[in-house]
Amino acid sequence: MEYQLISWNIDSLNAALTSKSPRSILTRKVLQKIIQIHPDIVALQETKMPADPNKVKKLLQLVTEYFPDYQVVYRSSQPPARKGYAGTMILYLQTLPQPQSSYPHINAPETMDDEGRIITLEFPDFFVSTVYTPNSGQHLERLSLRQSWDDKYRAYLMSLTQTKPVLACGDFNVAHQENDLAHPANNHQTAGFTDEERQKFSQLLESGFIDAFREIYPQATGYYQENCSLYTWFPQRVKTSKKNNSGWRIDYWVLSKTLTSKIKSCVPLTTGERQDHLPILLQIDL
Repeated sequence: MEYQLISWNIDSLNAALTSKSPRSILTRKVLQKIIQIHPDIVALQETKMPADPNKVKKLLQLVTEYFPDYQVVYRSSQPPARKGYAGTMILYLQTLPQPQSSYPHINAPETMDDEGRIITLEFPDFFVSTVYTPNSGQHLERLSLRQSWDDKYRAYLMSLTQTKPVLACGDFNVAHQENDLAHPANNHQTAGFTDEERQKFSQLLESGFIDAFREIYPQATGYYQENCSLYTWFPQRVKTSKKNNSGWRIDYWVLSKTLTSKIKSCVPLTTGERQDHLPILLQIDL
């Protein structure tokens, strides 16, 4: 059976569905594009769900209005972590076999386990797991904590593979190779492109996983096809970043190596004028 799965760092689900700002209007256009694709599974990161239960209820009602054919699983940041921070969500078609949902704690440092960063669904033949990886900080003040997270997360995914294949997705907050960002020389000691972060991602791949996009486009730089950017994130603070294709590829589908031959396609979706993260569509035969 061929599945379509989409991963997207939406950067505030509440803003996307309730705000009237120009950026929120652009975000809703992307949501409409996803709805038209009608994927089997949609994984969202950085949902920033509100702490107020009434606001959560209202937001979930809006989600089901946009996605009436889907079941919704979500995880919010909880004390002692900051409220309205990080967070993840997975939507899956009601016609799929009912999965077992889990909200793992991986013994991560500080409050990272309480920030709603991982959700995993166990289907009969595979796992789907989404992650919002912690950032190392503007001045790399959290780099050592980030390295610990990477080790714990890798061990967690490896534990899942003992049972069945894994499809992991999300914002991994790292550009793995020099061809994964537009200006590698200028960003060597920038969060998301340090030697340490890149090495940890290499260790993840060496542990029995693949970067689905790079399996199809191993040498692509800038564009994977004519006029099709390979980057998944364009900084909002740089107004011309998208126009100049000055982006980073930090969002991934990371799959068990045993699924390599099953991949049909794995590409970012265009988002028009909207900067920040792009959704990634994975098509796979499972």
